[in-house]
Amino acid sequence: MTLRARFIVFPFLVCTATAAGAQTEADGYPARAVRFIVPYAPGGNGDIVSRIIGQRLSKAMGQQFVIDNRAGAGGNIGAEAAARAAPDGYTIVLGTNTHAINMSLYSRPGYDLAADFAPITLLTTAPMLLAVHPSLPAKSVKEFIALAKARPGKLNYGSGGSGTSAHIITELFKTAAGIDLVHVPYKGTAQAATDLMAGQIQVMFIATSSALNFMRSGKLVGLGVSTAKPSALAPGVPPLAQSGLPGFDASIWQGILAPARTSPRIVSVLNREIATQVDLKEVKEQFIAQGAEAASSSPERFGAFIKSEIERWGKVVKASGAKVD
Repeated sequence: MTLRARFIVFPFLVCTATAAGAQTEADGYPARAVRFIVPYAPGGNGDIVSRIIGQRLSKAMGQQFVIDNRAGAGGNIGAEAAARAAPDGYTIVLGTNTHAINMSLYSRPGYDLAADFAPITLLTTAPMLLAVHPSLPAKSVKEFIALAKARPGKLNYGSGGSGTSAHIITELFKTAAGIDLVHVPYKGTAQAATDLMAGQIQVMFIATSSALNFMRSGKLVGLGVSTAKPSALAPGVPPLAQSGLPGFDASIWQGILAPARTSPRIVSVLNREIATQVDLKEVKEQFIAQGAEAASSSPERFGAFIKSEIERWGKVVKASGAKVD
């Protein structure tokens, strides 16, 4: 064999061996416990949803999916830890719409949501509900928009803090409706909701599961859900898109990611098994009890969705002037 031929054949053999090794690893996956990073504190919606699917995967795949709560910095600490993990399939992470918002909200989030992860699948979606204090003379989205236009800068809206989903979705709503509302950021959603029910602020986008309880007790009036279509989580509450804001669609979503360069075969195994689990009636019911609807997608579609979310919310964050460092 000539020297030139050796230079050609050797890289080919290396690539072939590497591909074969990756295939063998994927064929036996998982061979040990998988770390499932949840970038939020125990007991919250993201943590509970992750534990539900983690337990299902443990049973179905014969290895433990161990929840590792890494809360802090709006989900950035856990996401950064996952981005730096070995791309061997033994670390996955819960990604959310908050991480897409964080790409423009933080100057240095510690990771690139589009570049540093291999998308596996969308997991849940949920609307937020536009709610107002009962004293407000508006019982529909159209009536509220008309009221806000008649009182520019006079109505206050709350959120759990600058850059939270409630804040950014309300900014999108303001732009779509052409109204001027004043943002009152709180240190948490519970405090904001308490002041909304007390009439200290007039309006707020709030998690559907919480809002429905307050609506039933007459403490709040629900005007519309933020998704384009009606939601099973809020029966009888019309979408904003059907209430004078055509095309309006803002979901709270959760999905599962792996570090970039994770074997496509392992990603495919996880995608297929997660899709099987979330299609089960009992899993759907468990998610609904947590205020979320089960969802799934191909890795390719989820990746495209993430990129579109980063671009979309980047524009809203820029227009709002919100910044967290």
